[in-house]
Amino acid sequence: MHTPSPRLRYALVGSGSRAQMYLDAIAGEHADVAELVAWTDTNPGRQQWSLAQRPELGSPVRFEPDALADAIRTHRIDRVVITSPDFTHADYIVESLEAGADAIVEKPLTTTEDGVRRIAEAVERTGRTVTITFNYRYSPRNSELKRVIASGEIGEVTSVHFEWMLDTAHGADYFRRWHREKANSGGLLIHKSSHHFDLVNWWLAAAPTRVFASGGLRFYGASNAEARGLGPRPSRGTGDSPLRDAFSLDLRTDPVWEGLYLQQESFDGYLRDRDVFDEGITIEDNLSLVVDYDQGASMSYSLTAHSPWEGYTVSVNGTKGRAELSVVERGIVLVDEDGRTVVDPSARPDLVTDDPARPVADRLLVQNHFGTAREVPIPVAEGGHGGGDAQLLRDVFEGARPDPLGRTAGWLEGVRSVVVGLAGNRSLETGQAVRIAELDLGAGAQALERVAPRTAGAMGR
Repeated sequence: MHTPSPRLRYALVGSGSRAQMYLDAIAGEHADVAELVAWTDTNPGRQQWSLAQRPELGSPVRFEPDALADAIRTHRIDRVVITSPDFTHADYIVESLEAGADAIVEKPLTTTEDGVRRIAEAVERTGRTVTITFNYRYSPRNSELKRVIASGEIGEVTSVHFEWMLDTAHGADYFRRWHREKANSGGLLIHKSSHHFDLVNWWLAAAPTRVFASGGLRFYGASNAEARGLGPRPSRGTGDSPLRDAFSLDLRTDPVWEGLYLQQESFDGYLRDRDVFDEGITIEDNLSLVVDYDQGASMSYSLTAHSPWEGYTVSVNGTKGRAELSVVERGIVLVDEDGRTVVDPSARPDLVTDDPARPVADRLLVQNHFGTAREVPIPVAEGGHGGGDAQLLRDVFEGARPDPLGRTAGWLEGVRSVVVGLAGNRSLETGQAVRIAELDLGAGAQALERVAPRTAGAMGR
């Protein structure tokens, strides 16, 4: 029988959109085991707005972003939740551990090789815990694919094809905000794809060994807009410009965006609605990779950030057969007369069901050699990330329950996911395949070896 954790004292770093999930959890379902004692953000307006939505949080102490260690010691913090921009993760993780608190961090673990080194050294030095919140592991559809592979039904995995489509609502959004600069996010190979690389590492129980990447900024950005003859555009989406179109985000159309960002611009000047076709974008919007794994399998991976629908397809080939997972997260993106995004999932007729409460179904098919295909039932789950968020939060705040699928993830799994993006970015720069062993990970490399020892003669050696 699972015994819930005692009520722990939390600090929060960053109070933007991703933090709202954790604030809701502490104010609501997990209030019996969690208390927000102190928090910080570079923009105090976002803190004020977030607190106004949840008076149940009481009056957590505000501290300056550069005073985390002092806050941990002064307020006897047990855990720090880090939801700040990606390039700050390593600093806050290391500072938390060394000040005596465990860290809970949104993906990615870090954006640089130096970040991996410093986190690994801090973990070994302090013996404290880092939890990385890979909520997609908890999604029932992804858990069912893990069960199929782990059961041996399709034999030993030989190859994986993984295609992820980001649509013109979600995908475009990465090119409006701070993620658009690779120095901030590491690009989509690190910020977004670390989710996907973690899934494959977890599904295959394998470690990546070599990466070759190709890609570029081929749709968004000023030069692409000019080549397609789009003409002059306003620098941001909020406003009354006659040049507004479906790629313009008006923050006034959503109360959360308006409250968290538009109303808080006077504090730091941050613009959440920059035009996706302007100058200064340094990340890619189309990416393709070949990744080798220590158990002998390889993966072909692609990411498109301007698809008309959003979701992913995964095909896993094995020595006994094949598994195919098809997921539609949004079937179509439309924009109403007020500039609000309207989503119609039923626009994917290949995955439409007869259930009005669930018009589009995730579909997992398994077919063995010389046999007919069977569909694997996928449990229905509510909530974000395919139903993964609620289960993730339960494990984070109440303690992980026994789980044969091993869905909880720590810093080791964070390293294994982010090194694919690090190697991929180096491959984009050099035009060459990059072995993970070539990365300068310091103690992080030793930890990677301990997670999944490489097999003699494995592909990528």
